[in-house]
Amino acid sequence: MDIAAVATNLKAISIGSQVGIAVTKKVMDSQKADGEQMIQLLERSVSPNLGGNIDTRI
Repeated sequence: MDIAAVATNLKAISIGSQVGIAVTKKVMDSQKADGEQMIQLLERSVSPNLGGNIDTRI
């Protein structure tokens, strides 16, 4: 194998790794956002009737 072919193969591997890392970061960001939304949903469901009724008697 000549040096040019080795360099080309190494560059292709490097680009593939960079793409894989970028995709992984996107997935992690998406999972983090989903987790934060789930936490908010669970916090709201702890007291589902809180604030649902107003006492208007004087």
